Amino acid sequence: MAAQAQESAVGSVHDSAHDSVRDREIDIEQEHLDRVYRRLEEKIHEAEFLMNDAAKRGQVGTPGALAERDAQVFRAGIHLNRLNSEFEDFLFGRIDLLPGKDGKKGPDGAYTAVEPAEGAVRADNTADIAETLRIGRIGVLDQDYSPLVIDWRAPAAAPFYRSTPVDPGRVVRRRVIRSKGRKVLGVEDDLMRPELTAFLDGRELPVIGDGALMAALGRARSHTMRDIVASIQAEQDLVIRAPAASVTYVEGGPGTGKTAVALHRAAYLLYQDRRRYAGGILIVSPTPLLVAYTEGVLPSLGEEGQVAIRAVGSLVDGAEATLYDSPAVARAKGSSRMLRVLRKAARGALELNGSPDRLRVVAFGRRLELEAAELDHVRRTALGGTAPVNLLRPRARRLLLDALWARSGAGSRQTDPELAAELRSSFDEDITSEDSFTEFLDAWWPELTPGDVLAAMADERRLGRWARRVLNPGEVRRVARSLRREGHTAHDIALLDELHAILGVPARPKRRRELDPLDQLTGLEELMPVREESQRERAERLAQERTEYAHVIVDEAQDLTPMQWRMVGRRGRHATWTVVGDPAQSSWSDVDEAAEARDEALGTRPRRRFRLTVNYRNPSEIAELAAKVLALAMPGTEAPSAVRSTGVRPRFTVAGESLGETVRAEAARLLDLVDGTVGVVVAMNRRAEAARWLTGLGDRVVPLGSLEAKGLEYDATVVVSPAEIADESPAGLRVLYVALTRATQQLTVVSGERDEPDASGIPDLLRD
Repeated sequence: MAAQAQESAVGSVHDSAHDSVRDREIDIEQEHLDRVYRRLEEKIHEAEFLMNDAAKRGQVGTPGALAERDAQVFRAGIHLNRLNSEFEDFLFGRIDLLPGKDGKKGPDGAYTAVEPAEGAVRADNTADIAETLRIGRIGVLDQDYSPLVIDWRAPAAAPFYRSTPVDPGRVVRRRVIRSKGRKVLGVEDDLMRPELTAFLDGRELPVIGDGALMAALGRARSHTMRDIVASIQAEQDLVIRAPAASVTYVEGGPGTGKTAVALHRAAYLLYQDRRRYAGGILIVSPTPLLVAYTEGVLPSLGEEGQVAIRAVGSLVDGAEATLYDSPAVARAKGSSRMLRVLRKAARGALELNGSPDRLRVVAFGRRLELEAAELDHVRRTALGGTAPVNLLRPRARRLLLDALWARSGAGSRQTDPELAAELRSSFDEDITSEDSFTEFLDAWWPELTPGDVLAAMADERRLGRWARRVLNPGEVRRVARSLRREGHTAHDIALLDELHAILGVPARPKRRRELDPLDQLTGLEELMPVREESQRERAERLAQERTEYAHVIVDEAQDLTPMQWRMVGRRGRHATWTVVGDPAQSSWSDVDEAAEARDEALGTRPRRRFRLTVNYRNPSEIAELAAKVLALAMPGTEAPSAVRSTGVRPRFTVAGESLGETVRAEAARLLDLVDGTVGVVVAMNRRAEAARWLTGLGDRVVPLGSLEAKGLEYDATVVVSPAEIADESPAGLRVLYVALTRATQQLTVVSGERDEPDASGIPDLLRD
C-alpha cells in the first residue's frame, strides 16, 4: 500500500509539473497573440484613416482626384474588411527552426533557408533555436516590418506543413495553437527531431500534448466543414502549393482530404497571383449539400469574393436543380449521345406552335406567295449553316427575300447590273417594311430558348423522331416522362446549357439612352446620398455575371457525366484547372465515356498528377470494412491507409418488423455516443421515407440519399440496406463504398430484406 501511495504521489507530482509546463507554454502563446491583436488594432486605425483621407480627396472635384479617391477607398476597404474579420484560430501554428544555410530574408520578413546550416547541430546532438515563426490566416508585420504572423500560404510557412521526422529540414518543433477569439485554449506539439536536445533562450525546448494531427482528427463534426489549415499534411501541401500551369489532377480515396485540399488550393492561388486570378476561380461541387458544407471554408482562410462555389446543378443562371433522375434516365441524359438529340431538337423546335406554311407579301404592286414546299426548302438551306440556330435567322430572312425576288421575275427584266442592284434594294426594303413579313418571320423562325426546346422534348412522339437511332424506345419514354415534371435535375441543367450553346443569343440593338440634363453637372454624385454596394454584394453580383473563369476546380470529378463535362468545360476555355476525384467512388456507369468528355473539356493542356494515400477520416476498423466493398467494386484498387484506430468495430443489426423503427433506434443510440452529427444513408428512393423515420430526433441527425453523401462526413453513420444501395444503379457498389466511408468514429449497418444477413447480422455484401 505504501509503495502504491508513493507511486501515486510521484505520478501526481509528474502530472502537476507537466500541467505547469503546459500552462507556461499557453501563457507564452497568449502573450504573443495579445501583441498580434494590438498590432491588428493599429492596422485597423490606419485603414480607417486611409478611408477618411480618401473621402477628403473627393472634395477636390477634379477627375484625377476622384479616380485616386476611388482606388484608395477600394484598397483600404478590402484591407479593413480582412482585418475586421472574426477568425477562429486566427494564429494557429508555430515552428521553431535551426539556423539556415541561406541568410536571405523573404518579402514576409522570414528567412528563406530550408536546410540547416553546417554546424547547426553540435557534436553532442544539441542545438540552439535560431528563429521562431508563428503561422496564421493572414500575415502581420510589426512596426519594424518583422513578422509577427506569417500567412499560411507564404513560402516561409511551407515547412510547417511539409516537415516530417523523416525529412525535418530546419524544423525542430511544430506546434498547433488552439484559440477562441483572443484567448489561447491549448497547444499540441510534434517533435520533428526527437533525437535532438534543443534550447530556446537558454532553456530546453518543451514538447506538449500527443500530436496536433490526432487532436484535430478527434474533434466532433458539425454541419459545416472546418478548414484544415492547422493540420495540412505534407502530401496535401504539395498539391495545394503546386504551380497552377495547365491541369493539376489529384486522385485520392475517401478521407484523404481532397475537397479540403481543393478549397485551400483556391485560397493559395489567389494569394500567389491575385492579378492573374482576377478573372475568378470556379469550384464545382457535385451536390448542393456539399456546397453548403464547404462554403464557409474560404472566408475562414481570408478569401472570398473572387471564388464562386457552385453545385453542378446550379451552373446555369435562372435554373436550379431540385429533383433527381432515376439511374436509367440519368444514364440517357448524361450520355454524350444526347448531343445529337439536342441538335435535332433545336432545329425541329422551329416547326412547333403552328409554324405558318404560306408567305404572302405585296411588292411593286404585285402579290407574291411562297408555298409550304418552298418554305421548307428555304429552312433546310438556312439550317445547313454551322452557326447557332437563333443566329441563323438573318440568313433565313435573306433566303426568303431571294426566293421572293426570284418569284417576282424582276431581276430577269433588267440587264443593267447597277439598275438591277438598285431595283433589288428597293424590292427588299418594300417587303421588309411590311408588318405581314415581320409577323411571318417571327412565327416561322421564332427566337428559341433552351427551356422552349426542353419542354418540346417532353412530347414522347416528338422526342422519338428527334432521337431516332440514338435512344431506344424505353429511353425515349423515360426521358420524355421525366421532362414533364415541374423543376429540373442536375442532368437537365447540363442539357439547358448545351441548348444555350446550340441556339445562341441574337445580338440586341443597343438602346439609345435618353440624355438627362443633370448628367451635364459634373461631380453631382458627390452630393447625392447613394447606398454603397458592400464588398460581398459586389462579389456575388460579379460572380453571377461571370461565365468564364481564370481557374476551375472540379471536386468529385469522377461523378461528372459527359454532358456535364461539356458544361463545365465551357466555363474554363482559357483557364488553368485543378481536377480532384477518385474513380473508385464514381457514380457514373460509363467511366471511359466520361474520361473522353473530360479530356475534351481539358484540351491539350499538360497534366500534372498527384495521389493522396492517407485516410484521415475513418478509423482503421471502418476502413477495413469498406475495403471489402472496394475489392468488389474495383478489383485491384488499393485503399488509402487509415492513420488511427479507435478499437470500436462497426456494428451490424437486422431490421425487425419495421425497418424505420430499427433505423430510428440506431440513430438515437449513436446520438448518445458522439458529440457531433449522425448521418443516415439510404437508397435514393427511400429519402423521403428516411426523413419521416427520423422526425423529432433533432438537427444533429441528417437523413440523406446515397448520391447525396458524396464528400460529407459525420461522427457516426447508419448505412441502411447495403443491397438496396448496391442494386440501384450499375455503379451501385461504388456508391455503397462511399456510404461506408463517411463516419469518423462509429458505423452501424442495418440489414433489410434483400441483404441476406448471417447469424451475426453481417449482410452478404460485407462478409469475407
